[in-house]
Amino acid sequence: MNLTNLISSNDTLSNISALLARFGLSALFVLTGLSKIEYYDATAQYMASVGVPGMLLPLVILLEVLGGIMIIAGLFTRLTALAFAGFSVISALLFHFQLDDQTQFLMFYKNIAIAGGFLALAASGAGKFSLDQWLLSRNKA
Repeated sequence: MNLTNLISSNDTLSNISALLARFGLSALFVLTGLSKIEYYDATAQYMASVGVPGMLLPLVILLEVLGGIMIIAGLFTRLTALAFAGFSVISALLFHFQLDDQTQFLMFYKNIAIAGGFLALAASGAGKFSLDQWLLSRNKA
């Protein structure tokens, strides 16, 4: 068996990888969502500085915190992952599309890479260690 087939040929490793991927993708959003609560006024001002109404901030916080927890738990994973993919692309375009600035260039492509990770998650699903799987198995019973 070669190394590239190690995960795909082992259901347990595949499901553990899906769980770790969900956690890795979502932890960033949960933490930044909580940070936006702590620094609410500054975040609203930053959003307004790029033309995004500060009144959208509660929705952003809700998506980041609640959506992040949903992805970690594997609840409505495919739909939530699609929402995060779109959010990541929109955020890249609104806040980091200054490609002549090296930092913003890297932040832009970081968001695009995160969107790609969420699209892969949307395509593959949450895996066995998820509430999606638990709900599915419960409905079959």
